[in-house]
Amino acid sequence: MTVPRTSLMNRRGFHAAASLAAAALAAPALLRTQPVLERTRVSIAVGGKGSFYFLPLTIAEQLGYFRAEGLEVEISDFAGGSRALQAVVGGLADVCCGAFEHTVSLQSKGRFFRSFVLMGRAPQIVVGVSHRTMGAYRTAADLRGRRIGVTSLGSSTNMQANLLLLGAGVKPSEVSFVGVGSSMTALTALRSGQIDAISNVDPIMTVLEQKGDIRVICDTRTLKGAQEVFGGPMPAACLYAPEGFADKNPGTAQALASAVVHALKWIQTAGPSDILRTVPERYLLGDRALYLSAFGKVREAISPDGMVPEQGPVTAVRALANFDPAVRVGKIDQARLFTNEFARRAKGRFQA
Repeated sequence: MTVPRTSLMNRRGFHAAASLAAAALAAPALLRTQPVLERTRVSIAVGGKGSFYFLPLTIAEQLGYFRAEGLEVEISDFAGGSRALQAVVGGLADVCCGAFEHTVSLQSKGRFFRSFVLMGRAPQIVVGVSHRTMGAYRTAADLRGRRIGVTSLGSSTNMQANLLLLGAGVKPSEVSFVGVGSSMTALTALRSGQIDAISNVDPIMTVLEQKGDIRVICDTRTLKGAQEVFGGPMPAACLYAPEGFADKNPGTAQALASAVVHALKWIQTAGPSDILRTVPERYLLGDRALYLSAFGKVREAISPDGMVPEQGPVTAVRALANFDPAVRVGKIDQARLFTNEFARRAKGRFQA
């Protein structure tokens, strides 16, 4: 039977109209999950990418979550958080993957940067003293006149060491801080006697602890430990950028936040073998069992949903005000330090 040409055209027109109608109905849902990207290429500066402090960034990169959001991300690794921050301030990178408290110190100097997705809900920083050079250690007052290794000067590891010293009545100027990074250089500096104590992150600190090189005297790898040191919830690793970045590129900021929250969700359910298969081999420091042991110690500190806790900025401002005269509690606009807008949307999407 021959179908009239006019019928074929009517059928084609009907199907075309139906397809357009379906696309129109689907479009709002699509836009909700796939924001319009103002830019697809983004550069991120990070200080010590191989540490657990920045594990969500590594997971998002390794599992292709940034690509899935339509982004081409270039990650530059620096020796410490303060150096990564300098790269962003200097215009060498768009976004910094670093410590939340940097947004506080920057605002005290008249620079407004905003965190838009949280990776860590506790700093994961450990302070330890060398068994070799400080075997007689009793209290933090014994650090007076000693050399303390930190990831980089002005970093969050430097801040936590400062808080420990001030609690013992020791001025930061009464010790010598040495930037040692967060990889094998830090381990070498401690073992060779270049430093007497170290404030750093895992997996390096677990290596030193389990090998008997240090005695741990301060530990914020757990929520309880962070509460004891800071007196409240202390937001840690995050993605932050100049205020104008998210204001001008909300779709791009949303894509970055979504990729990170996707990684946070993955970490919540990942098993040991999943972690080992995903992170680069060099991050394992040649000892897979020890790496997994370190992961077990910090897992609780990793944010489950990318959201900055309500009292987190209060704690961060108070902590910095203890030793930085430029930071005054009443002068910091805490609402400008962060936004949970992007993480909240991503949280609903990935059920984090």
